[in-house]
Amino acid sequence: MNPYNLLRPALFTLDPETAHDATLTSLNTAHCLGLSRLIPKPQDDPRNVMGLNFPNPVGLAAGLDKNGDCINGLAALGFGFIEIGTITPRPQPGNPRPRLFRLPEAKAIINRMGFNNHGVDALVANVERANFKGVLGINIGKNADTPIEKAADDYLICLRKVYAHASYVTVNISSPNTKNLRQLQGGDELDALLTQLKSEQEKLAQQQGRYVPLTLKIAPDLDGEQIKQIASLLIKHRIDGVIATNTTLSREGVEGLVHGNETGGLSGAPVKDRSTAVIHALSAELGGALPIIGVGGISSGADALEKMQAGASLVQIYSGLIYRGQSLVTEAAEAIRKGIKE
Repeated sequence: MNPYNLLRPALFTLDPETAHDATLTSLNTAHCLGLSRLIPKPQDDPRNVMGLNFPNPVGLAAGLDKNGDCINGLAALGFGFIEIGTITPRPQPGNPRPRLFRLPEAKAIINRMGFNNHGVDALVANVERANFKGVLGINIGKNADTPIEKAADDYLICLRKVYAHASYVTVNISSPNTKNLRQLQGGDELDALLTQLKSEQEKLAQQQGRYVPLTLKIAPDLDGEQIKQIASLLIKHRIDGVIATNTTLSREGVEGLVHGNETGGLSGAPVKDRSTAVIHALSAELGGALPIIGVGGISSGADALEKMQAGASLVQIYSGLIYRGQSLVTEAAEAIRKGIKE
């Protein structure tokens, strides 16, 4: 019996954002009381990706713990790695509430959070407090009121501040909830941004004597030509990895459902095939030049294995965790471990 199945009905009576905050608080409390030791963990299935050693290939996607408030509590669920953020240089409230919606019939979520966070300095303080020894990704973005032509400045501020504290840094240019952000995925804009980020990464590596990989998080709403262009730029700038994908603007699979027409990014089961198709196309274009982290619609072990078979080296989950709880982490890790070795 999955204990989360007993708790979920009560959590789902709450507003989704309230339930989210309550869950993180509970995980922190459980960790402080030592109760997290009772949670079953996946078997070790070590992977070396981007020069980092992952105890298993199943990670937590960014967005669940934006400020790094619950790093140790989430790590206790058995993830092979944790990604926190998206963080911005300055604190910002995000979009007005309500901004998070469950669509249980479709095992989906729509959010228009808008990079609500306490700012990069608060996140760094939380990371230092957590003293987490596992693989920690930090996802960076731009403030909503920073003009798009100045976006690189925000990314560089965040990169400098989190560099010493991250195992890898993810550059989020694919959230649909910050105005004009996705235009940074365009050829000239992306070329210019990656030029500056790569230069700063090399400078920081020299200064700190430690190389921290850079990954780029892209949208699922890309056509073949856009994927080809992005792959070419990733290779050109020697970016260390790519995370595919973020949420979608499509409403395929949720038509007619309560909240199905809410503005924002759709995640969960309906984005699965779209995300996997991007991974497959990206893998073909990259030809192994850099690893792909697959995310989007993983609701079962079979879904996780499908991402790996499409070309991912690691996977991340988020929405599936809301519907399935910790058992999804173990199931996904086990499916990958058995599927690849058999």
